[in-house]
Amino acid sequence: MADTKPAESRFRSTGRALRHRNFRLFFAGQLISLIGTWMQTVAQSWLVYRLTGSSALLGSVNFASQIPVFLLSPVGGVVADRYSRHRIVIATQTASMLLAGVLAALTLSGHIQVWHIFVISALLGVVNAFDIPARQSFIVEMTSREDLINAIALNSSMFNGARIVGPAIAGITVAAVGEGWCFFANAVSYIAVIVGLLMMRVTPFKTPVSQASAFRHILEGFQFVARTTPIRSILLLVGLVSLAGMPFSVLMPIFADRILHAGARGLGILMGVSGGGALIGALILASRRSVRGLGRWIAIASGAFSVTLIAFAYSRWFWLTAALLVLAGFCVMIQMGSSNTLIQSMSPDRLRGRVLAAYSMMLMGMAPIGALLAGVLADRIGAPATVAAGGVACGIGAAVFAMHLPTIRQEARELILAQSAPVAPEVQ
Repeated sequence: MADTKPAESRFRSTGRALRHRNFRLFFAGQLISLIGTWMQTVAQSWLVYRLTGSSALLGSVNFASQIPVFLLSPVGGVVADRYSRHRIVIATQTASMLLAGVLAALTLSGHIQVWHIFVISALLGVVNAFDIPARQSFIVEMTSREDLINAIALNSSMFNGARIVGPAIAGITVAAVGEGWCFFANAVSYIAVIVGLLMMRVTPFKTPVSQASAFRHILEGFQFVARTTPIRSILLLVGLVSLAGMPFSVLMPIFADRILHAGARGLGILMGVSGGGALIGALILASRRSVRGLGRWIAIASGAFSVTLIAFAYSRWFWLTAALLVLAGFCVMIQMGSSNTLIQSMSPDRLRGRVLAAYSMMLMGMAPIGALLAGVLADRIGAPATVAAGGVACGIGAAVFAMHLPTIRQEARELILAQSAPVAPEVQ
């Protein structure tokens, strides 16, 4: 019995952020909504590939959907710091629902064209530029600082749990009735998260008293990131992995169809198993009580991801590829989840939205540039060589980060203590 108590206690602590009513409402609504989001992601990739057969256009659509995040996230960060994050998230989720509805209507009516997908993807990117900083910084308001690491990890586990279910459903749905019904399901799924947000009891927002312009606020956020070595180092590695490593998912339809000959169902499975690995990583992070050791986790995870990516590029057996994607998803989750947690732990509340905007620029904003480059390269040298080259770049970045890690630990400890985070004062 004595041996089981620590395990039971650790299991219970994995969900401790759910003791907060607002976070429970958010968690339940987002879980349903994200399943729809992943259904749309897979179905849209397959639709573009079916209409064009072009890897370059696959990358271009992804570029159109995420480059607004890179360009507009600084503005989104200022908005998140100056206005009610609760109301911002309600507005962005409603806008996303309407865009999914338009995409569904065009596809089901048979009028869908590639340029429609480009326009809707770009508009969704604009919405996400405001949604991501507000939603990420709203997490601490829904919970508490002592439960922040757990809330971030649970949020990631929810995202990746949906990433398992959504692509699997999408693969079956696309094969059976077409992409349009996936888009319709996504539009309907947003109702759950909007209802959850409206049911929340939140503290009335107090507008910050400041005479500074919006430009000055944006500049202040960038200055903080630029002079804060631990945050800057983490963000640079996140940006590199997003630029060079993450485009492998954009090229997944090519691997599923031309290389592995598995079709739409195979694409759903491959996307789903990657989410399974990420879910395991998120649950491991959720069981942690401090940020101690997360710096080392980032270095190891990004290095392991690079090796896995190279192996994935040259695998020709479907189930070996699936197994490698489980490991890839796990490594990415450990790196990105640990990065998010450390950045939030080191950021002052008044700058949280702007710092997370910089995180969004690196995580979501660099990905479209990488996707565009990967699409063009894949047309010239092939998808496997493109993905392998990205893996090599990620490995170099991981090695450089690991070399500099000992020199940034002390500053990271001081920043965490300055924010009164309830964690051990050591980041290794």
